Amino acid sequence: MLTQITWAFLYFRFMAIKEYDVFVIGTGTAGKTVAFDCAAEGMKVAIADNREFGGTCPNRGCDPKKVLVGITEAMQLSENLKGEGIVSVPKISWKDLQKFKCEFTDAVPASTEKKLKEAGIEMFHQSPKFLDENTLSVEGKTVKAKKIVIATGQKPMELKIPGRKHLKVSDDFLELEELPESIVFVGAGYIGMEFAHIAARCGAKVTVIEFEDRPLGPFEADIVSHLTKASEELGIIFIFNAKVSEVEKLQKNFRVSFEKNGKTESVDARMVFNTAGRVPSIDDLDLEKGNVAFEKRGISVNEFLQNTTNKSVYACGDVSASGALPLTPTSSQEARIVSLNIRNGNHTKMDFPPVPSVVFTLPQVASIGLTEEEATEKGYDFVVEYKSVPKWFNAKRINDEVYAYKTIVDKKRNIVLGAHIIASEAGEMINLFVLAMCGKLTTENIKAMIFAYPTWGNDIKGMV
Repeated sequence: MLTQITWAFLYFRFMAIKEYDVFVIGTGTAGKTVAFDCAAEGMKVAIADNREFGGTCPNRGCDPKKVLVGITEAMQLSENLKGEGIVSVPKISWKDLQKFKCEFTDAVPASTEKKLKEAGIEMFHQSPKFLDENTLSVEGKTVKAKKIVIATGQKPMELKIPGRKHLKVSDDFLELEELPESIVFVGAGYIGMEFAHIAARCGAKVTVIEFEDRPLGPFEADIVSHLTKASEELGIIFIFNAKVSEVEKLQKNFRVSFEKNGKTESVDARMVFNTAGRVPSIDDLDLEKGNVAFEKRGISVNEFLQNTTNKSVYACGDVSASGALPLTPTSSQEARIVSLNIRNGNHTKMDFPPVPSVVFTLPQVASIGLTEEEATEKGYDFVVEYKSVPKWFNAKRINDEVYAYKTIVDKKRNIVLGAHIIASEAGEMINLFVLAMCGKLTTENIKAMIFAYPTWGNDIKGMV
């Protein structure tokens, strides 16, 4: 016979279970897009995040990074034109720069929460854990949802080496109150390269240690070679083909040991950053209890971005193993697909157009489509045009010595298979190749267009 206390316990336990149509895990670009869409259709929606609301990009990623890059662009342009009308190069105040950056980041969490509240979306400030396929535990509460969306993004990959506790990550770099006089970046991917350029231009002695034989492995090798040279001229020291083995705390510095050519070597610096890459942020979710399949790249999904084992779960953004590049624009696209499929049933399949990628170093490196190596592997019959063109007007007028491109064109159809640029405005230029590739324009179509002159965009007519 149940006692009164037992009845009360059971009553409050089951009364405490909240039910939702959609529960979203993650408040970044992907997660909040799905939440807003579903709430607008009258669904009961909740969203959770164990960090500040708004996600990586506006809080601790793309946006604040680009603010820091902006001031170094002004400095670099002055450096290029010193003696050509510019008398002296300005000095950078790191403290003032960080204060300026905060004007973009400080308001993001509160603004995001305000908009979610206005949309009638219930918020939780903790990472949920799966209890079963449709049940989660969050903030000590049990919740059930017809659909669960995982949009937790990525986090820095842990380097499992002695002394890893001494390693800082990208979040720490963006919050530095003072820039140390010397820095080691472990990893020469886009985060490591972008931060290395920022730090070097702001006065730090920078060393980059990379496991491979060059930076930016996925990008076109010929184009990256120009960036490597420009980075070295900036004062950045590269140590390639090196595997970091240990980080030791010294009296003032840290010592980073690495294996290279069968020997152990080391370099000292005031601060060491792990920029070796990012991995899906899924460790805290107890996915096994929810029957949620996952893999190295993230949550396993089908063409509808629905989990392959738990049909109540969808995944979008960087945490999804969809095969798309982990970028903010692709996260938005995946969120749109998940939103439509939750609201209308699985009718919208994942079908991405060509996706551009930009490294915001100075100069910028931008890429879309196939590299020459990939085009060869896929068996295309193609023609390559690769040129270094610092004498073209747009580079020459700002005294920029680095400007090169490589385009890969299908011989049969005469359309662009890939475009790769290193230039001051490569990030803007690559968007014109997006239009050309999405529209399947021939090289004749591109050349026949009339662009404003003299602009960087007009230069693409000379690249095909």
